[in-house]
Amino acid sequence: MTSTLFKFPRINAPTLHQMPNGLTIVAEQMPIEAVNLSLWIKVGSAVESDAINGMAHFLEHMIFKGTERLASGEFERRIEERGAVTNAATSQDYTHYYITTAPKDFAELAPLQIDVVFNPSIPDDAFERERLVVLEEIKRSEDNPRRRTFRRAMETAFAQLPYRRAVLGPEEVISQLKPQQMRDFHATWYQPQSITAVAVGNLPVEELIATVAEGFSHTQQRQMLPFDFAQGQRTQDSALSPEPAFTEIVRREFVDESLQQARIVMVWRVPGLGQLDDIYGLDVLAGILGHGRTSRFVRDLREERGLVSSIAVSNMSNLLQGTFYISAKCAVENLQAVEEAISQHIRILQTELISEKEIARVRRRVANRFIFGNETPSDRAGLYGYYQSMVGDLEPAFNYPNHIQSQDAADLMQAAKEYLSPDAYGVVVLKP
Repeated sequence: MTSTLFKFPRINAPTLHQMPNGLTIVAEQMPIEAVNLSLWIKVGSAVESDAINGMAHFLEHMIFKGTERLASGEFERRIEERGAVTNAATSQDYTHYYITTAPKDFAELAPLQIDVVFNPSIPDDAFERERLVVLEEIKRSEDNPRRRTFRRAMETAFAQLPYRRAVLGPEEVISQLKPQQMRDFHATWYQPQSITAVAVGNLPVEELIATVAEGFSHTQQRQMLPFDFAQGQRTQDSALSPEPAFTEIVRREFVDESLQQARIVMVWRVPGLGQLDDIYGLDVLAGILGHGRTSRFVRDLREERGLVSSIAVSNMSNLLQGTFYISAKCAVENLQAVEEAISQHIRILQTELISEKEIARVRRRVANRFIFGNETPSDRAGLYGYYQSMVGDLEPAFNYPNHIQSQDAADLMQAAKEYLSPDAYGVVVLKP
């Protein structure tokens, strides 16, 4: 079944093709001499039980260690010979693999990408070697103050949801994993119905779809294995629910001797991708407060009062639940003043309408970022893959700027009242 999404502005006109086995293909011709194939698997660390936390990321490493048809290292060698590039990333909710090739090499290289992702052999000896690489990555992450701060903030933001855990997993879990557990994990989760394949570049749409479909025709549909927690695997029907908003200030403090300055992070639980309409207002509020030199926090806390050396705001959207995340670096003696100033700004959002001029600034930034973020095949493949994979719909991918444009001062005040309490949030403080 193929449908072209006609109703969207000319800048984007991808074709959506549903395969009988459940695989979704998105394709678009774009007059740039490259083709990007992005495979989005709707599987990240959130599906893991604590017993195998880190498996999805470890598997991403093992994907490149060969298949029945490709020896270990051969995929990279053939990609590099053609001047193509490949990479991958794992998050809480998805794993993403991609290659960018010249159009003339796409028909040859795309099936190789599909083969490594869908048919990895996961040999025991390569597993043991790669385990050391992953353990080293965990160690480096532990040594990074920004990552340590983020991890502690997530542990504070979520009491139950798997978003409280690190994607890389803890050392003690990775040390115990077995190759067979990973083969079972792959067989369970890497199913056609969990995959969105996006091909964007300078080839006819029919050709892009045919090449991808042909690549997947060599993969077998597998039974999902009915694992359970006891065997270190979350079953798919163990439904998780968003956590209730904070009802008080939940405070955690740490001493981190590697820091030169104190860090403070304040977090609120906000809607996830399942409630897209509630996210747009929070995205605009993040821009009003913390994006650019004229934003409220930067102007007040950094430029005018000199309370912070840096401050950032983001509305982070996971599938089940997001976090509104404010982080700042400051002198230890300014910590209390910074927290109070942030709370005061949140209070003002709930009591005073934001000026049209401020809203227009954020709208402009968002619209420009959308246009600039649409310029290459890999930009577009990323945009389409993310929305189709995460929300099962391409419409928000194109209409994001329109949704942002439609947020007015009353909507923003409502979003602040509903989700950002100045008296109830999680706060993490790290002192040097």
